[in-house]
Amino acid sequence: MGALRTGTVASRPAVGRSGLRRAEARAGWSFIAPWVVGFLVFTAVPMVASLYLSFTEYDVLRPPRSVGFENYRELATDPRLRLALWNSFLYTALYVPLSVALALGLALMLDRVTRAAGFFRTAFYVPSLTPTVAVGALFLWVLNPSVGILNRALALVGVDGPGWTTDPAWIKPGLVVMSLWSLGGTIVILYAALRNVPRNLYEAARIEGASGWAEFRHVTFPMISGAVFFVLIVNTIASLQVFDEVYTMYFGQMDSGAGGSAALFYVVYLFRQAFEFLNMGYASAMAWLLFVVILVITLFQLRVSRSWVYYEGR
Repeated sequence: MGALRTGTVASRPAVGRSGLRRAEARAGWSFIAPWVVGFLVFTAVPMVASLYLSFTEYDVLRPPRSVGFENYRELATDPRLRLALWNSFLYTALYVPLSVALALGLALMLDRVTRAAGFFRTAFYVPSLTPTVAVGALFLWVLNPSVGILNRALALVGVDGPGWTTDPAWIKPGLVVMSLWSLGGTIVILYAALRNVPRNLYEAARIEGASGWAEFRHVTFPMISGAVFFVLIVNTIASLQVFDEVYTMYFGQMDSGAGGSAALFYVVYLFRQAFEFLNMGYASAMAWLLFVVILVITLFQLRVSRSWVYYEGR
């Protein structure tokens, strides 16, 4: 009896800990349940449906008809798709380095501002709250070759501005200029990273006689390299999927004119295939191709990041 009582008393803490773990697990699942439901309904199920549709011919009006890999074979021979992919790559190659460098420069300036710092942070971030369709409409005027404010400003310094919205060679640079309007989020992330750099590192560098450039190269950049890598990945993914502003500016020129070729971006072409031509199966195959392209680029960026991103504690 004595041994039995001892075993019962010893097992009570184990039962109590087990019950506590189950209660914590139930609480945890109840907190993340809204996200899980949202992910299943709005992401996982549509992705599975899209994968199924990519092997079918489906025009919304009739039931899907299986065509095997026909949509994927058509991707390889579609010249408009290659053009759209090239335009997206070129835009990304222009925009991502420029946006990260400009955002970093502005964040460094903010980090040195002592007076009215809150005003400048707000001023830099507010433009990124503008709806994307409104940004597209606004920059139709800003980039107008004849009456646009950008070419008028260039004329003041004796520069004859190009046809930002009419010349095929200048349409993508014009779109890059437009995208810099929404740089606020990137600036805020890099500014927060700069504020977290330990000040004693700068003091140590100055004692060693480091120049301003040496401080940035050996102290600032390594300490914020994680944030720089994050905005690099996020901006790359967003650039390859740019749609709203471009479609707003050029939706009337998609069948003819300069916008139909120079402004034919991948997601714009995907949207047209799905909702203008009702080629849902082909559009689904395009979506999966874009997913694979972004996945490969992201994995490459992750691989390369090992040589320049600093993780404290490793």
